[in-house]
Amino acid sequence: MSKYTIQGATGEWEVVIGLEVHAQVTSDSKLFSGASTQFGSEPNCNVSLVDAAMPGMLPVPNRECIRQAVRTGMAIEAQINAWSRFDRKNYFYADLPQGYQISQLYHPIVGEGQLVIDADEKAGIAQDKVIGIERIHVEQDAGKLMHDQHPTMSYVDLNRSGVALMEIVSRPDMTSPAEAGAYVRKLRSILRYVGSCDGNMEEGSMRADVNVSVRKVGDSELGTRTETKNVNSVRFVQQVVEYEARRQVDVLEDGGTVDQETRLFDPGAGTTRTMRSKEDAHDYRYFPDPDLLPIELEDAFLEECRASLPELPDAKRARYTGELGLTDYNARELTAEVETFARFETLLDATAKTIGKDAKAVATQVANWALSVAPGVIKSLGDEADPANATAERQASILAMQDKGEISGGQAKEIYEIVLKQGREPDEIAETEGLKQVSDTGAIEAAIDDILAGNQDKVEQYKGGKDKLFGFFVGQTMKAMQGKANPAVVNQILKDKLG
Repeated sequence: MSKYTIQGATGEWEVVIGLEVHAQVTSDSKLFSGASTQFGSEPNCNVSLVDAAMPGMLPVPNRECIRQAVRTGMAIEAQINAWSRFDRKNYFYADLPQGYQISQLYHPIVGEGQLVIDADEKAGIAQDKVIGIERIHVEQDAGKLMHDQHPTMSYVDLNRSGVALMEIVSRPDMTSPAEAGAYVRKLRSILRYVGSCDGNMEEGSMRADVNVSVRKVGDSELGTRTETKNVNSVRFVQQVVEYEARRQVDVLEDGGTVDQETRLFDPGAGTTRTMRSKEDAHDYRYFPDPDLLPIELEDAFLEECRASLPELPDAKRARYTGELGLTDYNARELTAEVETFARFETLLDATAKTIGKDAKAVATQVANWALSVAPGVIKSLGDEADPANATAERQASILAMQDKGEISGGQAKEIYEIVLKQGREPDEIAETEGLKQVSDTGAIEAAIDDILAGNQDKVEQYKGGKDKLFGFFVGQTMKAMQGKANPAVVNQILKDKLG
């Protein structure tokens, strides 16, 4: 797979990408107050005196928010700093009541780590690639301006003010839209495995600032970067990279210079536009927050954080291919999302118990069902399907009947459709609806004898070397048995009789 480049009039250009992902920490209350973090509440309902910056109010760090940041750092194999400090980042905006944001710059709670994005030939990622992560720091979110509530004024909703965020800052190690998209997907997956963020980009609980610069292929110096703020989907992240890279190349080839600035993305047009000039750290006049002591983490706390980590995506994928014998593709698909692997493992356990085999013996059958068959049936039924009817036990019953040769793959789909629509038991459906394969060798043999007797010319042709006629005999037998004959039994009897 060739390297991603932008073809310009003066030659080829390459893109350099770094991402700053803001992930809302999973906690019931905010970073420095006891106010609720519930999404979707009426405006200004989840606001404490601290969040509203009333005089004399002092912030108190939320232990759970610190814990979740540490666990996230451990999940990306990062350095955990036992001593960290909060700073004040000073700027004035209508949705920032204090006139500053409590953040971390010089002494973040999590230092350098890394994340591996997986090879994906279709997406243009030729091999696994390590993306460096510079730091994770904890900070409070700002409020939200609402511009569509009044013809001449903007309203302010402070429900989000003070909510804990992890800002996860990557190195500028990505060089294509596909890599940027893969990084966001992988990071989101890890956060959801860990439980430190729900990863809901549509609701804004995870969003990315996309830093893009371009340079001529072969150059070592980085170009001037732009930062596009608050991009809230993987697809939009990739669109920002594509648009900004092309725009910057056009500017440079026209003899202009790229301004270091903050930009906004317009999803409808697929373009970015200038928001403001890009500030540097000194513009924010950072200084240690005088109301907050440094955070000092004890060994026992760190040990508890590490012990609480679940099996992470890469380890789970390796176990699926190693212990369970699944293909790389199935393992990758099954481990991509928390809900997917949870459903798979529940169904795998239920199926192994129902059939009476170990997990490895049924893993491929269950994986194919979970990734292909079941979703396909649900999609085809649309609103008629009630997934709540398809318990793991009912699906395991269908797979057990298929494993024993009692039903075919097509019959398994038919039974599953009825389960989804009516909530009936699979074995009862198979009996009453006539959805069982015929494995009675006597009945199948009688049907085959009739077919061979009525097609003696084709029998002679087959024996004379026309092997492809075997499929004709199978098809005629299945037709005579109304599609209910066990194909394996049909094939074996035909082989015996035709020689």
